[in-house]
Amino acid sequence: MAHSGYADDGPFATHEVLNQPPPLADYDLFATDAALREAVEREGAGWAAPALGAYGKRIGRAATYELGFQANQNPPRLLAFDRYGQRRDEVEFHPAWHELMTMAVEAGVHTGPWADPRPGAHVARAAKVIVTTQIEAGIQCPITMTYGVVPALRQQPDLAAEYLPRLFQQHYDRRFRPVTEKSGMLMGMGMTEKQGGSDLRTNATKAEPIGNGEYRLTGHKWFFSAPMCDAFLVLAQAPAGPTCFFLPRFTPDGRLNTIRLQRLKDKLGNRSNASSEVEFQGAWARSVGAEGRGIPRIIEMATYTRLDCALGTAGLVRQAVSQAVHHAAHRTAFQRRLIDQPLMTNVLADLAVEAEAAVALSMRLAGAVDRQDDPAEAAFRRLMTPAIKYWVCKRGVAVAGEAMEVLGGVGYVEETLMPRLYREMPVNSIWEGSGNVMCLDVLRAMQRHPDALDAILAEIAPARAADKRLDRFVTARHTELRDTTDMEGRARRLVEGLVLAVQGALLVRHAPAAIADAFCVSRLDTDWSGTFGAFRGRVDARAIAERALPVPA
Repeated sequence: MAHSGYADDGPFATHEVLNQPPPLADYDLFATDAALREAVEREGAGWAAPALGAYGKRIGRAATYELGFQANQNPPRLLAFDRYGQRRDEVEFHPAWHELMTMAVEAGVHTGPWADPRPGAHVARAAKVIVTTQIEAGIQCPITMTYGVVPALRQQPDLAAEYLPRLFQQHYDRRFRPVTEKSGMLMGMGMTEKQGGSDLRTNATKAEPIGNGEYRLTGHKWFFSAPMCDAFLVLAQAPAGPTCFFLPRFTPDGRLNTIRLQRLKDKLGNRSNASSEVEFQGAWARSVGAEGRGIPRIIEMATYTRLDCALGTAGLVRQAVSQAVHHAAHRTAFQRRLIDQPLMTNVLADLAVEAEAAVALSMRLAGAVDRQDDPAEAAFRRLMTPAIKYWVCKRGVAVAGEAMEVLGGVGYVEETLMPRLYREMPVNSIWEGSGNVMCLDVLRAMQRHPDALDAILAEIAPARAADKRLDRFVTARHTELRDTTDMEGRARRLVEGLVLAVQGALLVRHAPAAIADAFCVSRLDTDWSGTFGAFRGRVDARAIAERALPVPA
């Protein structure tokens, strides 16, 4: 008898593999996401659907998933010196990282809306962020920072004229050399120092003017993200106060700038991305805007990077839910598929509702970016950017933990995607301003811009007659917001209520009835504990779970 060479053909065969789901790969991450497709159309980027579908297919390939695993299994390495003892200050990445970066840059995720500012361009890019982060969120750091620096650079016309055309190139050039010799450019930033964290006014890095808007920077940064970018926006103390600076890796004469990488951070997640500690030893830089006006420049940049924190988390949440629903649709226990068992169906449906709400809200914010010339949209964006960043990112951690539990023990194993998703979730809550910072920003926005709260109420108004639960919730939250006593101590509760009201209004107006009903009955109509699957009352959990399936079971 012929023998195939496999041990399970012989007398010592122990088992065949049964009751395991097929791999979730080789599918279109955009076309299979109903909530994302609908949001793209609703927010004015329907014209981008063909390109988004092509990108969704490319990102959803099994080979692209594998690149994400490889990039995390082979994290970046700091090469501080060459073999002769000369400073090198380079970071070496695995080829998988470069392949993933190539895909994102070629798709214009870094600067597409600025290079081609048609209506809906920021919404189309937002959808690409949600798709990209589902496979590997580590590459989003340099992509997001490059996106965020463009408005700040435009405040300095000479820098804008010189560097924006390079930033707008859709070519990823990994070579470590001056940007004048490269076919593409990316930018990072360096703000945080040991003594201050989010308190940027305590920054101790000194900027010594040397004439013609040029400076020498001396000091340190505790977090210097994506150190292989071609240039950075950094904050330093100039004679007139905190000032924003453009800091390139190479000086205009082609020499390596004195940006000394001290070490790479050993992070919980986001491991494929390099985050470093750095010292500036008289590093050459140019000012961006007037001396003493650096913090407003940085805050402007943060408005865009905080949007990406919400979008990135929405993508991670969608992938976690996709993995959970896919598993439950193919796995059986006690002679029934998991998805058919009522308690599990409730959990899956609740996770799916969270994903729908995150997508609807973060894409609505992207729409406000597209329409920021409208005063009402600008007011909505001003208040809701920190609120959405706070809430969507905070909920991501809970979603990842519950979705991992759906898979059981295998979900805790590194061979699956779930541990990486779980580790990735907290970073978007922490970076670009932690939860307390975001909530305090919301309070400041309400105090300084009274029209901002009016814009939120106007957003909610069209949905109020459609659901009594939403009406009651909004009325109660409005009463809380009018009470100005101890607002700082109550800030988290106030922001949570504000976000849930807007999410509820969006879902009542635009989502299928089953989704809107489940959201209102769980988040708005009861004393909600945040536990997934604990609906009070009947909801159409099966319809919700099936809508969340990335591919038919």
